[in-house]
Amino acid sequence: MPRLFNCVVTEVLNQYESFDPSRPDCGIGERTESGRRMRCRPWRRSFLYALFFSLLLFLLFFVLWAALKDRDAVPRVKRSAELPLRFGYDGSFKILQVADMHYANGLVTRCRDVLPSESARCSDVNTTLFLKRMIDAEKPDLIVFTGDSIFGASAADAAESLFKVFRPAMDSRTPWAAILGNHDQESTMSRLELMLFISLMDYSISQVNPSGFVVDGYGNYDIRVHGAWGSEVANTSVLNLYFLDSGDRAIDGGVKTYGWIKDSQLTWLHTISEELQGRYPSPALSFFHIPIPQVRELWFKGFVGQFQEAVGCSSVNSGVLQSLTSMGDVKAVFIGHDHLNDFCGKLNGIWFCYGGGFGYHGYGRTGWPRRARVISAQLGKGKETWAGVETIRTWKRLDDEKLTKIDEQVLWSNDCLENL
Repeated sequence: MPRLFNCVVTEVLNQYESFDPSRPDCGIGERTESGRRMRCRPWRRSFLYALFFSLLLFLLFFVLWAALKDRDAVPRVKRSAELPLRFGYDGSFKILQVADMHYANGLVTRCRDVLPSESARCSDVNTTLFLKRMIDAEKPDLIVFTGDSIFGASAADAAESLFKVFRPAMDSRTPWAAILGNHDQESTMSRLELMLFISLMDYSISQVNPSGFVVDGYGNYDIRVHGAWGSEVANTSVLNLYFLDSGDRAIDGGVKTYGWIKDSQLTWLHTISEELQGRYPSPALSFFHIPIPQVRELWFKGFVGQFQEAVGCSSVNSGVLQSLTSMGDVKAVFIGHDHLNDFCGKLNGIWFCYGGGFGYHGYGRTGWPRRARVISAQLGKGKETWAGVETIRTWKRLDDEKLTKIDEQVLWSNDCLENL
């Protein structure tokens, strides 16, 4: 349409410039190189002007129609998860941890570190299919994405990649929460913009930051899981989940290093932990992306799972382990970042567990399947109804034909409930 309009305007202007009413032949162009003029046709000039203004009116009408066509459209409203989260009638609550998806652009993004027989047809779609299989197999009550969900350096548009990477969670209508890693912000959104966007997505219960506190980073928040309906703890948070932003990259003493959890975040964490424990002595779990320096010590102390690469942590020891130990309610911490590590190890009575590399565009090890971690909390039986949390267990599943289950272990048990 614009090309036709330009052609008509050009023709009208040419005819106008060549028109001279003082000449006998009306001066309306030449048809041959010999200079013979066309015979005077007064109607032609009027016709071209009429056509020009008709097209102009048509274009104006089209622009108005395009601007007003969605005037009566229903606004898109976020589909919200049912809150508060709570344990099921069977007394269970299951969390699926998804670490390091490294999603980029979908079908055109190739896989890394896969078998030669798999590489030709392997893409981000394999990551999506793995997530769908895990959701169908485990039917989690909550999905937690522990950072590097998108690989910013490869993602052409961060918003589009976010929609694609979280689509299986949204389609399943499962509540989900996310924190940031060190790669998410390398595309077209800042860390603040990413958390704002994530918090507004369907069924997301992610938050940018806690209200009433000034804390470093984005994605510091807590989620409370209530007891089962009909139980004496139906209106009480019996499992608390703490989410922290461990940053991306930083400079310490002139040396580049990974980010770390800051004092302001730990102050908030202490405050909210004291408040919640004052209401009910619930166990808690924490989630962040970059491991703390003390995780390296587990090589010598023992672990369950695979310890296959050096711990990629900050050079700064900001006191996270000491803070978690003094709080007393955190029983396990779930981290990501190092794709070839999937182990759990205990520090000061607190388990630190890797999720293991999930995504196919992230680095891995050829022949070593991508994997995901599951955390399951079970309520104990009171005299008549469900009581507080009795056990917390974990296991992993591999992305193979059978979604093989490995390394199942008990992380915590509350022996006191046996006396109820």
